[in-house]
Amino acid sequence: MFVFAAEGGEEHNPIIPIWQEIVIGTIAFAILCYVLMKFVFPRMEQTFKARVEAIEGGIKRAESAQAEANQLLEQYKAQLAEARTDAARIRDDARADAEGIRQDVLAKAREESDRIIAAGKEQLAAERQTIVRELRAEVGTIAVDLASKIVGESLADEARRKGTVERFLSDLESAGAR
Repeated sequence: MFVFAAEGGEEHNPIIPIWQEIVIGTIAFAILCYVLMKFVFPRMEQTFKARVEAIEGGIKRAESAQAEANQLLEQYKAQLAEARTDAARIRDDARADAEGIRQDVLAKAREESDRIIAAGKEQLAAERQTIVRELRAEVGTIAVDLASKIVGESLADEARRKGTVERFLSDLESAGAR
C-alpha cells in the first residue's frame, strides 16, 4: 500500500480512505455477511425457535397441568361433598334405626311390666281368696267353739255350724261394705 502511495507521488489525505482498502474491506465484509447469513444466522434462528418452543411448550404444559390439577381438585371436592352427604345420611339412618330399636325395647319392656303386674295382681287375688277361705273356716271353728262354751250346748252339727258361720260372715261383709 505504501508502495502505491509512494509511486503516485501525491500526498494522501487522511480523511479519505484509499480506494483499494475500500474494495478489500467491501469484499471482506461481503464474505463475512455471506458466512453469517449462510451458517450463523440460521443456527441462531434455530436456537431461538427451539428456545421459544421450549418456553411456550413449558407454559402450555404448565397450563395443561394446572387445568388438570384444577379438574382433579374439583373432582376431589365433589367426591368429598358426596362422601360427607353419604356419611350424614348414614348417621341419620343409624339414629332413626336406634330410635326405632329404642321404641321397640321400651314397648316390649312395658308389655313385660304390664304382664308381670297383671300376673302379680292375679296371684295376690288368688292368695287373698285362699286366705279369706282359710280365715272363714278358722273363724267359723273358733266362733262355734266360743259359742258352744257360752251357750253350754254342743254346736257340733256340721251343717248347722256351717250355715251359722256363713250367715255371720256374710252379715259382717255386708256391714263392712256399707
